[in-house]
Amino acid sequence: MLLRDTLLQVLRDARPPVPPRPEIRRELAGKIPARSAQALVLTGVRRCGKSVLQAQVMRRRQAPVYCNLEDARLYGMTPADFPALLAAMEESAAPAAPVFLDEVQEVPEWQRLVRTLLDRGRTVCVTGSNASLLGREVGSRLTGRHLSFEVFPFGYREYLDYTRQRPGPASLAAWLDDGGFPAYLRERDPHILEELLRDVVERDIAVRRGLREVRHAMNLALFLLANTGQPFSLQSLAKSLAVPSAAQASRIVEFLVDSYLLFALPKFSTSFKKRVVAPAKYYAIDNGLKRVVSPQRNPDVGRRLENAVHLELRRRRGPLAWAGERDAWECDFVTDREAIQACAQLTPEIREREVRGLVEACRLPGKRSALVLTLNQRDAFEEGGVRVVVKPAWEWLMEQA
Repeated sequence: MLLRDTLLQVLRDARPPVPPRPEIRRELAGKIPARSAQALVLTGVRRCGKSVLQAQVMRRRQAPVYCNLEDARLYGMTPADFPALLAAMEESAAPAAPVFLDEVQEVPEWQRLVRTLLDRGRTVCVTGSNASLLGREVGSRLTGRHLSFEVFPFGYREYLDYTRQRPGPASLAAWLDDGGFPAYLRERDPHILEELLRDVVERDIAVRRGLREVRHAMNLALFLLANTGQPFSLQSLAKSLAVPSAAQASRIVEFLVDSYLLFALPKFSTSFKKRVVAPAKYYAIDNGLKRVVSPQRNPDVGRRLENAVHLELRRRRGPLAWAGERDAWECDFVTDREAIQACAQLTPEIREREVRGLVEACRLPGKRSALVLTLNQRDAFEEGGVRVVVKPAWEWLMEQA
């Protein structure tokens, strides 16, 4: 049991992390409500800036209560200590002061603590490693009482602010190469990204999930990071990488997606059964990570651009899928309003294929505009009764969703 005086001292000493310079205000900070009866849960991959974002949100609150549950003095905290911690908060803060809990994965059954704080009328914001904040874990005790916000590495606009570059094809190419992990951009050391991958696979997945064969998880991660934007069935993944069964491959891929290392993009269909059965495409959380852990002799800029467009569409939220018919046509992304192709350059050699995919996607149920995103081309034309707009991706990325 932790002593009351220890808990009071921890709360008095607690200070949110000081963002390294230059500090970039995260765009997501403005979308998080000032007050809410729901727990505000910041989820995301390791080292993407969750704690700094939480600190930025705190600045908009008056007299907040902050507690980093990684504080060494709180080691061994259990649910039995929650009443004492709650009493310490009541003693050291105003009754309606919002509470910010950092690194909640360090304490078992932390959801009980959050629920009690909500029941007492406090606004609560928590962060932690993605592996501890999976939707089903949060939902086990906070069903209907939480709002989740996905935190990504720097997007293009944030990257420009951090690196003090201007919008344009040159900065877009740099971002497609660098990615957006703040620590990497600050130090430019590829080992940071290599260690990040190792931590996610070995600690968040293998240790937490009790995987005996770490190599299968690492091989699947490396393969899917190197082959973003391509559809794979679980059977083919298991066979190609010598995973004992498709069921085991499915389980590991689910863990990789849950850890925010990868995203699975389903195929568009009005049939639920077809959506579930069709092979998914996989995209990386960050192009810099993809480049460092899966180096290529001739970098595929088109694939990196496609990955970046996917990430931006994820940030903008809303329905998202890919569409196509085998050996006939394919469209990279289908939302509820747009059909989008991403390619480095719309050359005569690929124009027919890319445009056909857009036209066919626009014929799917719903009403969509057709858009081609390139490195720096601009055009507009009509094909098959569909108006197709070609736009530089850097311009599109600068638009507010």
